[in-house]
Amino acid sequence: MKNIKAVLFDSGRVLNGPVTGHWFITPNFWEYVDNNIFETIDKNKVASAFREADKYILTQKLMKTKEEEYQHFIKFYEIFSSQLPELNLTSDAIKSIAEDLVFNPKKYVFYNDALAVIPELKNKYKLAIVSDAWPSLLDVYEENKLTSYFDSIVISSFIGTSKPDSKMYYTALEELNVKPEEAAFIDDSFKNCLGAMKVGINTILLCRNKQVYITEKIKSIGKGYKVINNLKQLEKML
Repeated sequence: MKNIKAVLFDSGRVLNGPVTGHWFITPNFWEYVDNNIFETIDKNKVASAFREADKYILTQKLMKTKEEEYQHFIKFYEIFSSQLPELNLTSDAIKSIAEDLVFNPKKYVFYNDALAVIPELKNKYKLAIVSDAWPSLLDVYEENKLTSYFDSIVISSFIGTSKPDSKMYYTALEELNVKPEEAAFIDDSFKNCLGAMKVGINTILLCRNKQVYITEKIKSIGKGYKVINNLKQLEKML
């Protein structure tokens, strides 16, 4: 990769992940959900409940404030609760879980390699976040004192579309004032990487799972994109 001036990152599973290991099980989820009852429910039924709620939230493309986000996630957890009546979640419990998801800036934890690489890359490149997320993501970066490292933060809910829509990538490129060929984009989703490639951005697929990394590395040969296992490899590649 030559003449790179900017690096664009996906956020979730690239720079950070949920502190609980599940995007919608919030840090204080078990204060409102009885874990003993939860563990007795078939895991497929739980997964199905999250999927039903996810169908709703994925249709809510435009959210510009945390209050809007909060109202939508109340609906999300209402749907989740309706699929799992065994939990006997009250209206107040549902609102509290939604509040925890939206207003708790400690809901995500940053990977060690991300914390190490971001300051180093900032010395050489313009940096951006291009994430399918909601307004509360900004608080996560602020809480971890990382906001200042990024020259552009593009969040899908602010512009009403998501990756791989080219608008997501072009918004970042315009804010950074760089051409597609002058940027590198890192995502853990091949679909999103393909969207960046179509725009003309140098593209890197991140596979943190070692076995998946090996498989994807082989599949990528001659396909016009790179594959890495961690962000330290990104430093060497640029």
